[in-house]
Amino acid sequence: MSLLVDVHWLQAHLGDPTLVVLDATVRLPSPAFDGDYRVASGYDGWLQAHIPGSQHADLVTELADTQASFSFAMPASDALVHALANLGAGVGKHLVIYDRADGFWAARLWWMLRSLGIDAAVLDGGFNAWHDAGLPQQSGPATPIKAHPWPIDPHPASWIDRNGVEAIVAGRAPGLLVCALGTALFDGTAPTRYARRGHIPGSHNLPARHLFDSHGRYLPKDALALAIGPTLLHSEGPLVLYCGGGISAAANALALTVLGRQDISLYDGSLQEWAADARLPMTTGAAPA
Repeated sequence: MSLLVDVHWLQAHLGDPTLVVLDATVRLPSPAFDGDYRVASGYDGWLQAHIPGSQHADLVTELADTQASFSFAMPASDALVHALANLGAGVGKHLVIYDRADGFWAARLWWMLRSLGIDAAVLDGGFNAWHDAGLPQQSGPATPIKAHPWPIDPHPASWIDRNGVEAIVAGRAPGLLVCALGTALFDGTAPTRYARRGHIPGSHNLPARHLFDSHGRYLPKDALALAIGPTLLHSEGPLVLYCGGGISAAANALALTVLGRQDISLYDGSLQEWAADARLPMTTGAAPA
């Protein structure tokens, strides 16, 4: 499988006993006012309608470190692969991930697995593309067949913590900060669900939604390269991606990976962690030219 598969490929392979399909949807409504943070599992939506044979992968609880100070935190490696094995995803299985929203949640789980050396694919366009193609759907619960957990080959450079980002901001470490939030959230003109408006100083802005077409699919490679631009695509040193909670940043990471960029780190805590600490600098306004 490639990193991205389309609905026709998935439909043709649904009968493959080695294929596991996971719905990674989380409900995270846009904030109506500053501090308006509401998050819920996407399980109920999956229960109502899903791709036949798929399971719901809960990025809020089972596939997250719920003891962290921020949501959706990457759990311990063993905990993650065992939770996935309980969904049927493990040794001898090939995984396709989708969501019912913008593709960001699927990209998030894909990045989590990639950081452990586990290959997976994302369904381009997600459940909306499946629905729009008039393909069969199921509803109701499903009983997974448990698998043996995947072995892990961790890639620590896939993640960066707050201390690492502080070092970049202070000029003590290399790295180009890239915020995946929309322009209005980046420049501070729109309400934020986090503690403060704006972005980490020195950040470039690459809104993840700019990397998708009107049908919610990733742009073709040539258009994707234009949307990202040469400054980010060919910059020296690592790219450090963040957003509000490390979700839309994962969509940027997938797009960059499709184009061959490898030196990418994702700031897991993102603005949920950074903005909550008043000692850490934030700024508003446009990105640097």
